[in-house]
Amino acid sequence: MWRALLRRGGRGGGRRGLSGGGPPSAAPWSQVVSEAEKIVGYPTSFMSLRCLLSDELSNIAMQVRKLVGTKHPLLDTARGFVYDSRNNLQMRGLVVLLISKAAGPSTAELSFQHNMVSGIYSSQRSLAEITELIHTAFLVHRGIVNIGELKSCDGPLKDMQFGNKMAVLSGDFLLANACTSLAQLQNTKVVELISSAIGDLVQGIYYENSRSSENCLTDDIRISTWKEQVFLSHSALLAKSCQAAMELAKHSTEIQDMAFRYGKHMSMSHKLHSDLQPFVKESSSDTMAFSLNCAPAVLHQEFLGRDAWIKQIREAQGKGNLMDYKKLQEAIKAGKGVTSAIDLCRCHGNRALAALESFPPSEARAALANIVHAVTRFS
Repeated sequence: MWRALLRRGGRGGGRRGLSGGGPPSAAPWSQVVSEAEKIVGYPTSFMSLRCLLSDELSNIAMQVRKLVGTKHPLLDTARGFVYDSRNNLQMRGLVVLLISKAAGPSTAELSFQHNMVSGIYSSQRSLAEITELIHTAFLVHRGIVNIGELKSCDGPLKDMQFGNKMAVLSGDFLLANACTSLAQLQNTKVVELISSAIGDLVQGIYYENSRSSENCLTDDIRISTWKEQVFLSHSALLAKSCQAAMELAKHSTEIQDMAFRYGKHMSMSHKLHSDLQPFVKESSSDTMAFSLNCAPAVLHQEFLGRDAWIKQIREAQGKGNLMDYKKLQEAIKAGKGVTSAIDLCRCHGNRALAALESFPPSEARAALANIVHAVTRFS
């Protein structure tokens, strides 16, 4: 149904830090994900398949067909379910499975090893699916458009309003399924961790969409505030899911803390890597639009000063307030914002690698390290 609608590294060794251009042997992201999926036993792109093929969501897919021909972002989100070429949508569940296998069974759970498949407990696999469902639900909810800012080329008003209703309905459906599965794990601490992660997501998205002034295109924040907000909206879910996976296997508080740290710092690196793409890609002929609150822009403002940054933004605005992103991109690249963001990305990568040292050498640990190397690679 969805497809029909949308047609129109090696074993663990010693610790390696990140510096300079990154490890020369760092594999492309898609290759790292493909190799990691073999370790956990199956492609994580199928992780949410049971939910996506349910009768309820199939009915929603039928309704979403009405949005074909419009520019409603719900279509792009749905397309990612089926045609996710960068393997980003399922990254969180894959990391949960890998860190579960890297930690292995605890001494307190030896009697339950018969419940393990490919070195992972069934409850940990369920947790990985729950993590993906929560992430997907919030992706769908992010697709709600501001009706007041629509242009005639975006599509008929009634279709865009309908798309918003579908985004709310389908996102709520996924979130409800995740919460039901979470309760079935019958672990109070895990429920508490994941529930708090959902709260963090809501708070982080609120920060993303709030502005001190309606006429202000960029927030007056420092990189420390940016990191706090990104942790809430991008890192908390993965960090707490990794910790919850250790709790399900009855691992020690120390191991749980190391799993949390890996999830936090790896996802921070992933976000920084994503923010840097418009500034480090060399093959693209067209300048990519980017958020004026991305990490390189925030760091650029921090070095340059708020007033000078606002002046550069105003100078890049043309008729009709159309933004000349090429001009802004060149201004940011001429400063220290890009290089500082790359350094920050590698700093978080090193912290993620340091957390992995608490886990025994294995293919799973090596795969987790390879993921870090992939998101800190810029050449």
